[in-house]
Amino acid sequence: MMESLLIANRGEIARRIIRTAKMLGIRSIAVYSEADAGLPFVREADEAIAIGPAPARESYLSQTRILDAARKSGAAAIHPGYGFLSEIAEFAEAVEKAGVIWVGAPPTAIRAMGLKDAAKELMQAAGVPVTPGYMGADQSEERLAAEAENIGYPVLIKAVAGGGGKGMRRVDRPQDFTELLASCRREAASAFGDDRVLIERYIANPRHIEVQVFADKLGNCVHLFERDCSLQRRHQKVIEEAPAPGLGAATRAVICDAAVKAARAVNYVGAGTIEFIADASEGLREDRIWFMEMNTRLQVEHPVTEAITGEDLVLWQLKVASGEPLPKMQDEIAMNGWAFEARLYAENPAAGYLPSTGRLEHLRLPDTIRVDSGVEQGDDITAFYDPMIAKIIAHGPNREAALSKLAAACAGIEVWPVRSNAGLLARIAVDPDFRAARIDTGFLDRHGDSLVATEPSEIAIDTAATALLKNTDSDPWSALAGFRIAGADDRRVRIRIGEHLHWGQSRPELEANAVTIGETTVLFDAGNAWPISLPVASEVEASQGAGDGAILSPMPGLVISVDVADGDRVAKGDRLLTVEAMKMEHSLRAPFDGIVEKLQVSSGIRVSENQLVVSIVKEEV
Repeated sequence: MMESLLIANRGEIARRIIRTAKMLGIRSIAVYSEADAGLPFVREADEAIAIGPAPARESYLSQTRILDAARKSGAAAIHPGYGFLSEIAEFAEAVEKAGVIWVGAPPTAIRAMGLKDAAKELMQAAGVPVTPGYMGADQSEERLAAEAENIGYPVLIKAVAGGGGKGMRRVDRPQDFTELLASCRREAASAFGDDRVLIERYIANPRHIEVQVFADKLGNCVHLFERDCSLQRRHQKVIEEAPAPGLGAATRAVICDAAVKAARAVNYVGAGTIEFIADASEGLREDRIWFMEMNTRLQVEHPVTEAITGEDLVLWQLKVASGEPLPKMQDEIAMNGWAFEARLYAENPAAGYLPSTGRLEHLRLPDTIRVDSGVEQGDDITAFYDPMIAKIIAHGPNREAALSKLAAACAGIEVWPVRSNAGLLARIAVDPDFRAARIDTGFLDRHGDSLVATEPSEIAIDTAATALLKNTDSDPWSALAGFRIAGADDRRVRIRIGEHLHWGQSRPELEANAVTIGETTVLFDAGNAWPISLPVASEVEASQGAGDGAILSPMPGLVISVDVADGDRVAKGDRLLTVEAMKMEHSLRAPFDGIVEKLQVSSGIRVSENQLVVSIVKEEV
């Protein structure tokens, strides 16, 4: 076993590798950019070496600086993690030429699987099924269009050197082919320096299933079962699980055997993943699952495989790189239970998934399940690297149990002021279609709007009111809590949540999960974070003009008639209800065209001044 290991990566994968290295008694060496100097992986390594400025091309992608760090530290081996230089054959060769152990795939295998067309030809020769399509050398527009016609629309144009969802276009009609081909080529040339493409059949109900393979230098090759990575956004994985739901034992055996064949075809060594695309329109059948590509490295989602097998894949990598045989042979590897991994990103789903950067002034991650994180409270999320905060991994005896753990874990995440997708992950985990495994790669496109919280829930609004009123009984704002004539106190209060004013009801039974961070009070609700406050007097006065659709009683009195119901469409000036006070009647009317969202009162109910009686939302034009 090697004595020292340099980790040519950062963040959570660097911490992950350091943990296993320490367990094995291997001296760990971190490299870091100027932007990462204060991150946990730098502190946790036995030695840490600065390798340059924040931009990745000047640090983590600089082969020269990383090799210099290896020489300076006397590292016996280099682990590339994933991303950055992990699949650069030239770097792997340079490492080996320097007399340092490369903890990664052989350079020949990286090259063989680096181009999609060549990889598919190699797989066909090895007897591995590939997606029907065209991968020929003739790249003329006429030939490509003719092949698309032969395959049958819709088709997928894919960059030969593509990856990460770039250089892909779906074409539904022949008349769109020329324009989308040109667009795909431009993106491929810009991203990969290669504008060649291939044409594939477009799969209408695609499932993304991948198989973890492992091979040693002695000729042994095994699989560690499959993962389902169908839940994606713009071809980027969001939640992965193992095993794949709905995959029968016979079909599992076929695709796992195909994955081992694929690895053997390129004389593979180390950890690798064979990715398949499945047409799930008729269930997962072995004759409708095809090879897509191979990732010649450890995957981001490897923890779900570790969870169901009980194996440490980084330990396997280090043993294999040291020349040892695989820790287990195929008949010794067993599958136990179900596992999920959710990727917690610093992004704002409600704002089109824009990345969110800044200091993590408040960060609370689950402590009852496995969490792989590259940052801690007080660290910065910068614009230089991947915006991942953590990977949330849940394991249980079956899919339902594991998914319930994941839902609870994501709902309890607290991140501020950096925005995160925790609320989205929590909603996905309880979505009826996801729980029933009715999934494919278009799941988020179809369900996206319903999974993103743009406004707090009613219970969140009441929780915010409860939190704010707990310590305001002697504050002038407590006057906003009205009264009912001959009735109980009305504990409604006008509160600001984010940029909008709401009416909330203080409810003693609610546990107010609000935290004061600096000068801001933040309510955490099901993974979402809402800044909350009591508005200033001028805001309350302005809001009482019902411009926001909140209709308030202008006086204490008795509701003597109600003219609308929830869901009614009303026009500006329509009467909504009538309040009587001191022998005078006052009709409350709609301030604009809209729909009755919530009727708060009924005939015969006494109301207080400024009590919310009905809410109207503007009708979309």
